[in-house]
Amino acid sequence: MRAVEIRPGVRIRWVEVPGATPARVYLHGLGASSAPYYAEAVAHPLLAGRRSLMMDMLGFGISDRPSGFAYSLEGHADALAVALAKIGLRRCEIIGHSMGGAVAIVLAARHPEMVRSLVLVDPHVDPATPSLGAPGSRGIAAYSEADFLSHGYDRVLRDVGPHWAATMRMAGREALHRSAVDLVRGTSPTMRKLLLELDIPRVFLHPEDAPPSGGRELAGAGVQIVSVPNAGHNIMIDNVEGFARAVAQQRLSV
Repeated sequence: MRAVEIRPGVRIRWVEVPGATPARVYLHGLGASSAPYYAEAVAHPLLAGRRSLMMDMLGFGISDRPSGFAYSLEGHADALAVALAKIGLRRCEIIGHSMGGAVAIVLAARHPEMVRSLVLVDPHVDPATPSLGAPGSRGIAAYSEADFLSHGYDRVLRDVGPHWAATMRMAGREALHRSAVDLVRGTSPTMRKLLLELDIPRVFLHPEDAPPSGGRELAGAGVQIVSVPNAGHNIMIDNVEGFARAVAQQRLSV
């Protein structure tokens, strides 16, 4: 485990595997932590040998959980940019899952010097409508912050699967709610529009039975759409081989 102070008393932490450059930076989804989701894939023969940083965003995993942080997509991206700069990294390969994919897009748009290429793992690219009882960010964002802190968190934790619950317990409750609210609200322009306009190699991984909406437009803008069989939303866990192969192949276009 390593850490860097991004502002007085606030640290982003990550698990790092040494290796060759360019570095790969792995970003987790909402309520997750990077090492439990990516460690097996990072050790896969197709991906081993590269410097790999499994980073936890503020509010999640082993990173700090400052209560005064907005936990917006832009805030997460800016905090990561500060961390990467202090580590001395530029032009990284960013791999982002779910919410981490949205943050990766914003990072590339706001801090292009930090990002060499993107691998987006079933990412959020469009705004969504909150709905009580809906899975993931839509259900969390349907609560007011006060209601989520008083009882919504316990209900959400009870209803999620065991893998997600294990890392969600590590998240700050304010961070979880505020991140979900901003994720469903989306950015302006939207994450999709930002992604379409980026001028770097971009790969969009999706489960075979859940192709992305607007896939033709994404492909037309140069985004490589990759279908991964035998996988749900957590592609890097469900099909490690397929995930590793897709990540390894994208470097050919860098």
